[in-house]
Amino acid sequence: MPRWEPSAEDRLRESALALFQQRGYENVTVSDITDHAGLTRRTFSRYFADKRDVLFAGSERLPVVVATAVRNAEPQLGPAEALIAGLGATGTLLAKNVPRSPDRRRIVAASAELQERERTKFADVATLLAEALRERGATDTAAGLLADVGIAVFRTAFARWTEEPDGAEFPAYVTEAAAELTSALAPLAKQG
Repeated sequence: MPRWEPSAEDRLRESALALFQQRGYENVTVSDITDHAGLTRRTFSRYFADKRDVLFAGSERLPVVVATAVRNAEPQLGPAEALIAGLGATGTLLAKNVPRSPDRRRIVAASAELQERERTKFADVATLLAEALRERGATDTAAGLLADVGIAVFRTAFARWTEEPDGAEFPAYVTEAAAELTSALAPLAKQG
């Protein structure tokens, strides 16, 4: 009869993060994680496919969540406004499930393998995001550009949100990042 391990998933995640920070992602094995957590490899396999999954578990749902949020934005909003609304809504949902810890971001930033995984994740998001923006009336070119810009805004907002544990709600960071981008591009609009 299998033993029930209270908080096993959280213990494994906390152990992995601690070890990744101490030794670097590449220098930690699944056995290291399970030993540190006082759990078995079998328990690890119940929650995670591999050690990368500790950092990316659930991220396969992000493309659909973001695209759905853009589709569900108020109907009167144009594509750009729906994008910002959708990113804010996604961030609000994400904030309920992800702690405001900069540790994950730092671990990913220090590993070429994890950076590649993150780029792949966001490429998938951009593909579905562009599709949702076309459905909202954006041309193919505008949808692609807005999707890429949306990814940059989201990543900036997420980085700021994780760095400020007592800061604003996630949508405020999305709005702030979008406003900074708009301000930076304003001189180009005057030239045209």
